[in-house]
Amino acid sequence: MTTRTASDAPDAPLLDLQTLVVAVRRRRRLWGSLAVLGLLLGAAVAVLLPAPPTAVTKLLVAHQEDQPNDPGTLIRTDVALLQTTRIAGDALKALNSPDVPEEFMREYEGAGLTNNVLQITVTGKDDAEAVARAQALADAFIADHLRRIKEVTDAETKALTAQRDRLRGELARVNEEIGKAGPRGDGKSSADMESLFSRRAELSSRVSDFEQRATEARIGTPRLLAGTQIVDAPRAVRRSLPRTLVTDALIGLVLGLALGLAVTAVGTVVADRPVLRREIARHLGASVVAELPHRSAGRWRRRRSREERARLTASLARIVRGSSEPVSLLELGCVRETGALALDLAGTLEQEGPVVVVDGLPGVPLAGRPARADGVSVVGGERAADVPHHKRRLGVGSVAPGAVWNDLPYLGARALLVVRAGHGSTAWLHTVARHLAEQRVPVAGVVLVDPDPRDRTDGTLWDGAPAVPRGRGEGPVRQAGPGRRRAERLPMWATTAPDGDQEAR
Repeated sequence: MTTRTASDAPDAPLLDLQTLVVAVRRRRRLWGSLAVLGLLLGAAVAVLLPAPPTAVTKLLVAHQEDQPNDPGTLIRTDVALLQTTRIAGDALKALNSPDVPEEFMREYEGAGLTNNVLQITVTGKDDAEAVARAQALADAFIADHLRRIKEVTDAETKALTAQRDRLRGELARVNEEIGKAGPRGDGKSSADMESLFSRRAELSSRVSDFEQRATEARIGTPRLLAGTQIVDAPRAVRRSLPRTLVTDALIGLVLGLALGLAVTAVGTVVADRPVLRREIARHLGASVVAELPHRSAGRWRRRRSREERARLTASLARIVRGSSEPVSLLELGCVRETGALALDLAGTLEQEGPVVVVDGLPGVPLAGRPARADGVSVVGGERAADVPHHKRRLGVGSVAPGAVWNDLPYLGARALLVVRAGHGSTAWLHTVARHLAEQRVPVAGVVLVDPDPRDRTDGTLWDGAPAVPRGRGEGPVRQAGPGRRRAERLPMWATTAPDGDQEAR
């Protein structure tokens, strides 16, 4: 049977979506808190900063250049004209208001609903003022629009009339020339008369055309003037506080959730903390041999948690029994769980003989305790050398930042790493693997604390079924079946890795 180390693993992708999804799901408290905060802020804004009184009116605007395929350019022009100081000033004059047009323009807005329907929304101190402002703005816009139509029509009519009069004068001169010429019998006179008659017919046609166009321009103006009017009288907008509260709260919830997910995703990528079994096993260079789920506070989960913990303890006890050398439990991000697990494991092993727990955990008062009723005693790391050889020794220590690496061999010649998922960064996992290799402490396996319940990745580095870990003095050959023997390799040392963030190859 061969082993697979971190150097055998394929190159990791720059961004693992599965790892990202799992890490974001594990940090649901963060983005859930931001979502709730956004919900509360949205509700607070709806209550503390209510919308000012608002009035709305709709206008039907007729244009001279109306076309069925107009993309909305004309109504957008009307919206832009509405936001001018001229219309704002005319509306303030009608209201006898001392406000400045520039400031009044910030309190209303226009929107084109269709190519010919303009909606005006105005705010005020109360509903009556808002309605009055909407009426004044509508009247000012209609008056300005009609004035511009009249000015355009008058200018067009004047230009057409002037052109018609000029052509009439030219036509009169042609008629005069025709009258002076009189009847002549030569060929030259006949050609000149034909040219004059042709010119007179052309001028008469053009005069009639310009006169008709001027008449149409004058006739079309009343239609445009009558078509521009208020179709929806100004009215106050009724706002429901519960509806506004729910709307603003939902908006805040969505924004907070989006912000939380973004912050969590970015933090996950930057922190680079492995959460999947395969990632932790690959970076530590050791297989995941057991898991310790997160302890649930619900009563219905307590019995199941006790059963899972009992199975974990029995599995680790088999690993410790199969080793001819002392084994230590080294924690990373789970001090209390590791201390309790060490005491439970010692209690299970005590059935075969006295067990001494060598305490090297920071901040957990295991050492100095009196001997337990089950025969398990706890001593400090400084008294590890005084433990009698006939007693089984079980060390417990830490490989968290600040750990004393030179003390790890005194806790146990072999180590079981108890690692909390998502706690250590990739660089620190490499550091732990390197230091254990330098101290000649082989890793018998990894106990993963608080794993993701939906993680279906394989946390083993073995090509086949892993064998029960053994000590250094045990034989490398075991019986594989009748008449066959299978060669096995001794357990691998923890894979070395560089100090930086570069992954071990």
